[in-house]
Amino acid sequence: MEELGQISLLPINRFTDFGAYLATKSGEEVLLPKRYLTGTEREGDVLSVFIYTDSEDRPVAVTDTPKAILDQWAVLEVKEVTPIGAFLDWGLPKDLFVPKAEMGKSMQVGQKYLVKVCMDYRTNRLIGSGKYRDFFYPAPKDYEPGNEVEGLIFEKTDLGYKVLLEDRYEGLIYANEVFQPIKIGERKHLFVKKRRDDGKIDLQLLPTGRAKYEEGAEKILEILNEKGFLPLHDKSDPEEIKAMLGMSKKHFKQCIGQLYKAREIQILDDGIHLSKK
Repeated sequence: MEELGQISLLPINRFTDFGAYLATKSGEEVLLPKRYLTGTEREGDVLSVFIYTDSEDRPVAVTDTPKAILDQWAVLEVKEVTPIGAFLDWGLPKDLFVPKAEMGKSMQVGQKYLVKVCMDYRTNRLIGSGKYRDFFYPAPKDYEPGNEVEGLIFEKTDLGYKVLLEDRYEGLIYANEVFQPIKIGERKHLFVKKRRDDGKIDLQLLPTGRAKYEEGAEKILEILNEKGFLPLHDKSDPEEIKAMLGMSKKHFKQCIGQLYKAREIQILDDGIHLSKK
């Protein structure tokens, strides 16, 4: 069944006491259980459904949208671990099974992991694979410093946060360069710091060069325009600056230096004020 693992538009072929049978492109039928029907449907109506296999490995249609379809990546939370594998929440009644051989690393209940939805052609079932390195490639050389990219934050390590780029490349945000909250599983706009010799990408949260300081300066001005005062100065504790602005003390000092030279702010003993114009 070519629709397995996909979101498809399928017509209602007939109704039964258990739900509605939808017609697939190959002429087969797949059941949409009664709980997914509103009661207003008619034969011939076309419905958007996702098809996977139920607990008895029979194809079944649902109107729920999973967090990832076939060949897509997602960061999913583990609900149960058994001797043969783990079951992850992917937004459907039946959890996504990751066989022990496809874990990549030992999984723990409540933790989130990057997995790819794959087809197990031996059983014709959808499974998850956590062995992401089997699917990654060295990034091309057009990943140049300063380029803006979108990445999926998928793992925290001692070095920093691992990032999935374009579903095939691996990036890293170093922990000592993170000055704002980051959540595993969120997508963020990031900036290329450098492409390493191994094809992995070093990333940063803010753009490089002068634009970096202008963005931070703009954030400080927004706060000053809203509150009129910022209780920080060049002798403030780095952790206090990080908590209030999400930036390092070095970045902060460069930003207020820019604003001071532009006569936008006054730096007094109690903190920063907007200049009186």
